[in-house]
Amino acid sequence: MSKFFKGVVLLALAAFASECIEFVVNMVLARELGERGLGMYMSILPTIFLIVLLASFELPISISKFIAEKDKKYHKSMLNHVIKLTIIFTAILVPLAAAIIPFVSVFDEYHPLLRWMVIGFIPIVSFSSIARGFFMGKHQMGKIAASNFLRKSVQLLLLVVLYQAFQFDTDTAVFIAFCTFIGSEIVVFLYLLHMFIIQYQRVKKEPSEILSGKSVRQNLISVSVPTTALRVFHALTHAVQPFLIKGALLKAGVPGEVATEHFGMLAGVAMTIGFFPAFIAHSFLIILIPTVSKEYADKNLEELRRLLQQVFFVTFLYGVPSVGLFYIFARPLTEVFFHSTDAAIYLQLLWPFFLLHFFIIPMQAYLIGLGLMMDTIYHSLWSTVVSFSVMFLLGSMHSLQMDGIIMGMNTGAVLLAMMHYVTVCRKIGLTLFLSPAKQFN
Repeated sequence: MSKFFKGVVLLALAAFASECIEFVVNMVLARELGERGLGMYMSILPTIFLIVLLASFELPISISKFIAEKDKKYHKSMLNHVIKLTIIFTAILVPLAAAIIPFVSVFDEYHPLLRWMVIGFIPIVSFSSIARGFFMGKHQMGKIAASNFLRKSVQLLLLVVLYQAFQFDTDTAVFIAFCTFIGSEIVVFLYLLHMFIIQYQRVKKEPSEILSGKSVRQNLISVSVPTTALRVFHALTHAVQPFLIKGALLKAGVPGEVATEHFGMLAGVAMTIGFFPAFIAHSFLIILIPTVSKEYADKNLEELRRLLQQVFFVTFLYGVPSVGLFYIFARPLTEVFFHSTDAAIYLQLLWPFFLLHFFIIPMQAYLIGLGLMMDTIYHSLWSTVVSFSVMFLLGSMHSLQMDGIIMGMNTGAVLLAMMHYVTVCRKIGLTLFLSPAKQFN
C-alpha cells in the first residue's frame, strides 16, 4: 500500500496549497464583497454546484472505478464509448439547461449574464470529468493534484487583478467573483485536455480488446446514477439550506438582511476555517474509491480492514488537534475576515460537525468502492431530514436562533457518521471497535 499513501501525500500537499489559496480567496471575497455580497455569493453557490454536478454525471467516480477494476486492455474501448456517451449527454443537457435556467428564480437578484455563463460552463465540466476519472483510476494523482492547485491559483490571480484594477458595485462584484471561478475552470479544462490527449495516444498503442457499448454503459451507469443521485441530493440540500436557515431566523424575529449576514458568516467564514483540514479527507476520498474497488473486486478483505484502520488513525491524528486549535483561536482566526464575535462563536460550536466530517468523507469513499451506493443515499436522506427538522425547529426559537441552527447541523453529522461507520464495519467484517469480527464469512 505504499503507492496508496504516496498518492495521498501528493494529493494532500497539493490540496494544502490549494486550501491556503482558497483561504486567501475567501479573505479577498469577504473584504471586496462585504457581508451582504458574501451572503449573496454563498447563497447562490450551491445552486451552481448542483448544475455543475449534473453536467459531470459523476463520471470521475464511475470511470475511475471501472479503470481500477478492469485490465488495461479494455481501457481504449471504454474511453471511446465514454467520449461518445459524453457528447450525446452534453448535447441533451445544454439545450435543456438553456430552456430551464432562465426561469429559475434564484438567479433573479444576480447579474443577468450569470445564467448564460453557467449554461456555457456545462460542456467544460462534462469533458473535464473524463480526464479526471481516467487519471484517478490509473492512480496518476500528480495530474489531479496539479489541476486542483491550478484552479485555485488562477482564481486568486484573476480576483486580485480585477478587484485592484476596477471598482465595482456589490452586484457587479459578486458577478465578477463567479467569472473568476468559471475562468479558472476553463484553464484547468485546457490543462486536463492536453494531458489526456497525450495519455490517450499511449493507450492507443497498447494491445486492446473491444467492449460492447452496452456493457460499458451498464458499468458506468450502475455507479454514476446512484452517486449522481447522492450528490444531487447533497447539492439540493445545500441549495435549500440558506433559505431554510434564513426562514428559521425570520420566524425567530431576525430581520431579513441580518439573517443573510449571519448565513454569510456561517458559510463564508466559520465553514471556510473549519473545513480547512478537510483537504486530507478529500485526498483520501479521491484515492480510496479506485483502491477499495480493486481490493474488493479481488476479495482482499484483510487489506480493506487494515486500510480502514490506518485511515481512521491518520484522520484522528489531524482531526482532533485541528478542531482544538480552531476552538481555542476562533476569534483571531475569524477576525481575519470580519471583526465580528458571531463568526468566532459559530466556529467554536461547530467543532463536532467538522471533526465528524473528517471521518465521514473517507467512509463515503469506502461505501462507493464497496458498491454500497444505495446505503450512502439512505444514510444521507435520513440524516438530512433529522438535521433540517432540528435546524428549523430550534433555529426558529427566539431564545436560540443561530445556536439552534448549529445544534441541528451537529445532530445530522453525528447520525450520518454512525450510519456510515456501522455499515462499513459490517461489510468488511469488523466490530465497532475495529477488530476483526469472529463470525464473518
